[in-house]
Amino acid sequence: MNLSQWLIFIFVLQIIHGLSTWKLYIKAGRKPVESFIPIYNLIIMMKIIKRPRWWVILLFVPIINLLMIPVFWIEIIRTFGKNSTKDTVLVLVTFGLYIAFLNYSAKLTYIENRDLAPRSKTEDTLGSLVFAIIVATLVHTYIIQPFTIPSSSLEKTLYTGDFLFVTKFNYGARTPMTTVALPMVHDSIPFLGKKSYLFNDDVTKKETSFLNKLQLPYFRFPAIENIERNEIVVFNQPADTLRDMDNFHPDRNYYKPIDKKTNLVKRCVGIPGDSLEIREGNIYINGKLSILPKSAKPQYNFLIDTKGTAISQEDLVHIYGAREGLRYENGAFALTDTGEYYLTLTDDEAKLIASNPVVKAVKKQLSPKGEDGNVFPHVPSLGWNIDNYGPIYIPKQGKTINLNLENLPFYKRIIEEYEHNSLKIDGKTIIINGKPSNTYTFKQNYYWMMGDNRQNSLDARFWGYVPFDHVIGKPVFIWFSWETNGAGINKVRWNRVFSLVNENEPKSYLIHFALFVVLCSVVNKFMKNRKKSPKL
Repeated sequence: MNLSQWLIFIFVLQIIHGLSTWKLYIKAGRKPVESFIPIYNLIIMMKIIKRPRWWVILLFVPIINLLMIPVFWIEIIRTFGKNSTKDTVLVLVTFGLYIAFLNYSAKLTYIENRDLAPRSKTEDTLGSLVFAIIVATLVHTYIIQPFTIPSSSLEKTLYTGDFLFVTKFNYGARTPMTTVALPMVHDSIPFLGKKSYLFNDDVTKKETSFLNKLQLPYFRFPAIENIERNEIVVFNQPADTLRDMDNFHPDRNYYKPIDKKTNLVKRCVGIPGDSLEIREGNIYINGKLSILPKSAKPQYNFLIDTKGTAISQEDLVHIYGAREGLRYENGAFALTDTGEYYLTLTDDEAKLIASNPVVKAVKKQLSPKGEDGNVFPHVPSLGWNIDNYGPIYIPKQGKTINLNLENLPFYKRIIEEYEHNSLKIDGKTIIINGKPSNTYTFKQNYYWMMGDNRQNSLDARFWGYVPFDHVIGKPVFIWFSWETNGAGINKVRWNRVFSLVNENEPKSYLIHFALFVVLCSVVNKFMKNRKKSPKL
């Protein structure tokens, strides 16, 4: 639903609230008309049930309201003497309609000074748990969220097994679009593998179901900074509307809410308005070689020729795995049938390994210019691949481009899917929203996201632009790091625990954090003892 439809929907719910509770307002000494005035009626009801008025805000916050509304129902019936377990169950299983039944049929008494304290230890525990979930959901949704690095696409900066904290407010916290979902759970329920939200993925745009109409329109709070070139960004994968994301095609075959698409972390190598090109694996922005930050360490696939002579384990550990030891996953280390080594290295590591006496040649494995690599926009005649790509323009909000059949493949998905226009081709004429069009003006900014592990990363080279409405946040802190190939205590990468993202070399602040916690505990104990001590 769009914004106007949602406002009408909320207005209708407020009228239903009035019809269901107006007699309760009278019993509480209020005027019945107050039960029908949108928003004001909820403020008055909070006064009636003796709960803070800021609860009203929580009733309209997506996901959190799924927890708050049942609490609100229970508080209403208890205010009018319905305290039994049976009453609580009835109001929950009838989705609040039990209140309307009580409003018209029951003899109720308003308990103006009812005891708000929990009546049992169980009730107290449940109340504390609900409150904790609400607070955690607020923090998780609008302030900071934990993420896990699942792949090696940003290897050397972020490792597989890094656990991150990602801030939401840097680029503006995005409100949830999926209204009915479990709190603090992404697209599937842990251990069960079932969807954590209500949405029909298998309908087409023209066959939108009722559940899909409950999606909220996109909204983002003001940002405190813009996405800068070469920053690491967490976002929802645009191509995660396909059955097979590895074989991307512009015509997707099922739909998924933006906020439930797969979370990815990549480096933003191109920002709105940039012209990006890749030559021999190197990125050029607006015709100039892109200068990466010191913390970025791009890697490529190299073939190491030793003429059949084996490189010693000690040499490989010293040269290639000084930080992590030998890494066998993701094709990082392999021995070919001809006795050659196939390694994923930075350019500096390749130079270092080339200095080994047994190494005869070190060759970077690049796809030749002009060879089609099945990359975005998936036009074979372009002859683009992951190592020689572009130039390609990265759309900027408000920018108008000339549109024709030749460049339409670059922008077709933007026009139809990301910016929700109808698009048809009639002969050589492009028709947008029923009108012939030879220009198009972009409604939002777009970004180009790539992995530092250049030839082992499924990124924008395969599925194209990342719209700003898909951006989640900025990774700032590694709170834990786990080495899957380690053993015992060495499974923990201690130099990465409590370290900052984007540092040139990882530095753990674990000891600093531990000392801070101890200091806070000492101060807290001192303050409590001071309060208990008698005054002279």
